[in-house]
Amino acid sequence: MKRIVLTGGGTAGHVTPNIALLPRLRELDFDIQYIGSYDGIEKKLIEDFKIPYHGISSGKFRRYFDLKNFTDPFRVIKGYRQAVKLMKELQPDVVFSKGGFVSVPVVLAAKKCKIPAVIHESDMTPGLANKLCLSSASKVCCNFPETLDLLPEGKAILTGSPIRSELLSGNALAALDFCGFTANKPVLLVIGGSTGSVIVNQSVRAALPELTKEFQVIHLCGKDKVDPAYNGIDGYVQYEYIKKELADLFAAAHVVISRAGANAICELLALKKPNVLIPLSAKASRGDQILNAASFEKQGFSVVIPEEDLTIERLTDAVREVYQNRQTYIDAMEKSQLSDSIGQITSLLNELAAGK
Repeated sequence: MKRIVLTGGGTAGHVTPNIALLPRLRELDFDIQYIGSYDGIEKKLIEDFKIPYHGISSGKFRRYFDLKNFTDPFRVIKGYRQAVKLMKELQPDVVFSKGGFVSVPVVLAAKKCKIPAVIHESDMTPGLANKLCLSSASKVCCNFPETLDLLPEGKAILTGSPIRSELLSGNALAALDFCGFTANKPVLLVIGGSTGSVIVNQSVRAALPELTKEFQVIHLCGKDKVDPAYNGIDGYVQYEYIKKELADLFAAAHVVISRAGANAICELLALKKPNVLIPLSAKASRGDQILNAASFEKQGFSVVIPEEDLTIERLTDAVREVYQNRQTYIDAMEKSQLSDSIGQITSLLNELAAGK
């Protein structure tokens, strides 16, 4: 049996694509191991799938001043030594990294132990962790055509992001029943991210008098972001977070409002859902969501509203425009070459494992 080490963590976005690969990796007879931080979000997510989990020391690379900048390098060095030891013990045939700072010592250890490593970059421009791993990686998978020019020649492959297969098999009628909605009015799904975007939540709620005239609104507003003042509004439901029924909600949605995180928008692409994107502003991030959204708009998949320009009128107009022209957006997404990310990535991993 071939053995693969998966790594990635810090946020759910660095873990869920790894989870999406699990069924196909098992079909290919891979023994699957996971290396992550001692107590990061990745540990809980992976242990739910009964995957052997190995924790290592992890630090964070910051672009800003923080006292931890003086101590975290020692944690990374410790993590590297632990990763080298694990590589020698586990003897994997290949490593796959979804990013996050815990993945850096793992990919570097793989190179030292002459084990091929594949890394995946979700955003248009490589993040710092993946930049540190580029020279040690055998191949780099990415989501955007524009990213190919930013990666080492001969290493970059346009694959898209692995999407959980269960998202593709939702039941729209089950979602309508779950929300208490009717089949006679289109559904708008709002996704503000796992922690909930304050500005997106506020804007959607402010626009409800207009939106609910034409749409039934499902609002995933994030942890602790449900506002009881809006309970009972006809045609509007709000939830902190949905796990089990998420595929059904996607199936029911005619239009989606979303942030522009790479995994989120790749799910919209895979599901062919017309969408309005509100990327996180450059003030609150390194600007990756802005670039992600711009690429999707250029390819005809999305309408983008910069956070600074978000108004009730702009939001309602964008939702109406996307709904009225939804087939145009669906047609553009159907032409995308990023339709079999799991197949492409697992075939690459299988080839590298066989050739080790």
